[in-house]
Amino acid sequence: MPSFGLGHVEFLLIAALWTLALSAIAFLGGGVLGFLIALARVSDSKLLRGLAGAYVQIVQGTPLLILLFLIYFGLAIVGFDQLPALIAAGAGLVIYSSGFLGEIWRGCIESVPKTQWEAAECLAMTRWQRMTRVILPQALRIATAPTVGFLVQIIKNTSLASVVGFVELSQAGKLINNSTFEPFRVFITVAIIYFIICYPLSAWSRGLERRLNVGRR
Repeated sequence: MPSFGLGHVEFLLIAALWTLALSAIAFLGGGVLGFLIALARVSDSKLLRGLAGAYVQIVQGTPLLILLFLIYFGLAIVGFDQLPALIAAGAGLVIYSSGFLGEIWRGCIESVPKTQWEAAECLAMTRWQRMTRVILPQALRIATAPTVGFLVQIIKNTSLASVVGFVELSQAGKLINNSTFEPFRVFITVAIIYFIICYPLSAWSRGLERRLNVGRR
C-alpha cells in the first residue's frame, strides 16, 4: 500500500488549479449574470423586478447539490446529451453565484443614500447616467468586502462538483485517501492548500476596505 508522499502533493496541487479554474468560471459568469439581476431588481419595471426576484428566490432556495444534479443528470433524462463534468459544474456554480451576487449587489445599490439619487435627478441626469456616474461607483465601495467574501465561499463550494465527476481539490484528497488510508495527513494537506488559497483573498478584502474607506463615517 503506497504512503502519502510528494507525488500525491503534486496531484493535490494540480487539482487545486482546477478548483481555481472552476471558481473563476463561477465568479466571472455569475458576476455578469448577477449584475444584470441586480439592475433588474432596482429597475423601474415592476415586471423585471418580479422576474428577478423570483429567480433569486428559486436559486437561493435550491441547494447547490440539487442544482448540480439537475444540470448533469436531469438534462440527460429529458433527452439532451450529458454535459461534460466541467461544463455541468461550471453552469451550476454560475447559476448559484448569480443568485447570491445579484442580491448582494442589489443591497449595495439600494444602500447608497437616497440623497445621492435625488441630487442626480436634480442635475437632470438620465437613469443610466445616475447609475453609471453616481450610484454604481459608490455601491462598488460598499460591495467590495461582501463580494470577496462570497468568492471565498465559491472556492469552498467547488468541493460539491465531485458529485458530477469533476476532480477538484477535495475530491483529489478523497481519491488519495482511498489508496493510502492516511486521512489525517491527506486532509490536513488539503486544508492547508484551501487556507493558502482563501486567506489572501480575505486579507485583500480587508485591505480594500481600508483603502476605499468602507464603513467609515
